[in-house]
Amino acid sequence: AMAPKAGMDKSAVDVPVPMDDDDLDLEEEAASQGYGPVRRKAEEKAQASESGIVFRPCEVEEVTVEAIDVDDEGADGSKPYAKPQFPALTPKEQGARKQMRRVACPPHRLTPLKANWMQIIQPLVEHMKLQVRMNTKRRAVEIRNSNDTEDIGHLQKAADYLKAFMLGFDQPDCVALLRLDDLFVESFEVKDVKRLQGDHLSRCIGRIAGKDGKTKYAIENSTRTRISLADDKVHILGSFANIKLARDSICSLILGSAPGKVYTKLRTVSKRMQERV
Repeated sequence: AMAPKAGMDKSAVDVPVPMDDDDLDLEEEAASQGYGPVRRKAEEKAQASESGIVFRPCEVEEVTVEAIDVDDEGADGSKPYAKPQFPALTPKEQGARKQMRRVACPPHRLTPLKANWMQIIQPLVEHMKLQVRMNTKRRAVEIRNSNDTEDIGHLQKAADYLKAFMLGFDQPDCVALLRLDDLFVESFEVKDVKRLQGDHLSRCIGRIAGKDGKTKYAIENSTRTRISLADDKVHILGSFANIKLARDSICSLILGSAPGKVYTKLRTVSKRMQERV
């Protein structure tokens, strides 16, 4: 420590300041590296000696990215590639196997079946490409799909078509089952609505048919359905909503309603259907 001389202020005397650890480290680094610019080669040698890996800056050229609109069509108007076209698979290629439907023919429909045989099988063979034959031993019509059948669903449609003919419908009316998907056949007995026996049952069937079939035709035309009366069984061919209208009218006749009341209801029904159309 310096002793202050005479005439000097005590505050002007330099007093040594204690140094922190960080300051000591900086001084040691400065003493080891020395003052002045750091050479790159010396730095690389130091890195190589320590870890064996030398890091050097890499110069990258400027890259310009240009966006170019490419049209799908070429200069001559042709597309770069053609749209692939795959032909539809045949049922044989889809793995569909041969299936068969057998429709029994009741005795009272054998004569109409023979008389209309050509008209019956024509749409099945020509349009649906099905194979049809009459099995005389079993008294049944057998239908089978062929290699040319486009849709396996045609087989079930053909079976429904033949069942409708066996129930007593005319052949032109049955063809509608092949062309339209929303047509059905509903069957019920008179005894399902009301238990009638003897003459009461006969009079009930007469009320449904009417004189010369007048009542039956009126129900068919107003509800756009087809009705087949086979003894005490009633079969209705049509769409779901139309079948319901025809069934309600027939049930009213079975329960004893007068035909005049049924005609009045049918007039209002037919007017509503015309308004919808």
